[in-house]
Amino acid sequence: MCFRRAMMVMKYLARTIGLLQLLCAPVEAKDFFQGKTVEFAVSEGVGGGSDILSRLVAHNIGRFLPGAPTIVVRNMPGAGGLAGANYLYNIGARDGTCVGMIEESIYATQLFEMKGLQADITKLQWLGRIMSNDAVLFASRNAAVKKIEDAYSTQLVVATPGLSSQMRMTVLQRLIGLNLKLVVGHRGTPEATVAMERGEVDALAAPWTVFRVAHADWLRDGVVNILLQTAMARAHDLPDIPRVVDLAKNDTDRQILELISIGPEIGRSIVAPPGTPPERVAEWRAAFEAVFKDRGFQTEVAAAQLELDPMSGAELQTVIEKAFDTPPEVVKKAKDLSRLE
Repeated sequence: MCFRRAMMVMKYLARTIGLLQLLCAPVEAKDFFQGKTVEFAVSEGVGGGSDILSRLVAHNIGRFLPGAPTIVVRNMPGAGGLAGANYLYNIGARDGTCVGMIEESIYATQLFEMKGLQADITKLQWLGRIMSNDAVLFASRNAAVKKIEDAYSTQLVVATPGLSSQMRMTVLQRLIGLNLKLVVGHRGTPEATVAMERGEVDALAAPWTVFRVAHADWLRDGVVNILLQTAMARAHDLPDIPRVVDLAKNDTDRQILELISIGPEIGRSIVAPPGTPPERVAEWRAAFEAVFKDRGFQTEVAAAQLELDPMSGAELQTVIEKAFDTPPEVVKKAKDLSRLE
């Protein structure tokens, strides 16, 4: 009888412990985002390429996250993209409810030890690339510079609203000898474009895949001239426009220009703050890959006449590692050349 009673007590205790473990267990992944609002920070003003792409993804990706959270885009322009990066790194929630798109050349800001960055890019969680930034430098037809070769002897006034364009043009100015006058302070590409239309600047850079759609009439009517491509991969419809790396005069120049061309490869990518739990990172990466296979998303992309070239978060992480594996002597030369006044 005592034995039987002991067994009953043990079974009761086992059931009780099991119930307590169930009640105390972490919330299942499928329930985490339920009823939550996700903040999607964008390091650019409304209407720019990053803003357009961020809103396109934010409008669709929530359906593929467990619990289907509401996603709200928050524009955070300022300091050439540093404001958004600093916010994500230091202030943004680290539980998976904050992600964002940061300026593509933030890696170089850290490598070159530029002022203003309060983040360690190697500690961010890279979730996926929407598209590479095959940006082009374009000039008003009223500018004296009609092709990039003209800029060796004729001054070209270039608006550089983002850190990547400012850094890249500074290197081309000092390393290659292009006669550029850089104008900073515009809050994004749309504002800089207006400045070009007013004749306040001659040129600026913008993502080619977005520009050729948004300003197809300009290209048709010859309102602008395309001068230069910034990506390593040449755009299929710009076979005769030189790339940044094509301006190299020797192997050392090319290594430096390749380093500053990693930015376009990073392009328009989504990141999460450091410390975001691995299970949340995995959910975001899975949702990112799933959204690109979704018919509704593909329909929106086609309607916007965009050509996206996504990259997985894992692959993107290797691109960042590649940047930070650049030989120190190349980094030092690039740093000296890109130092902002």
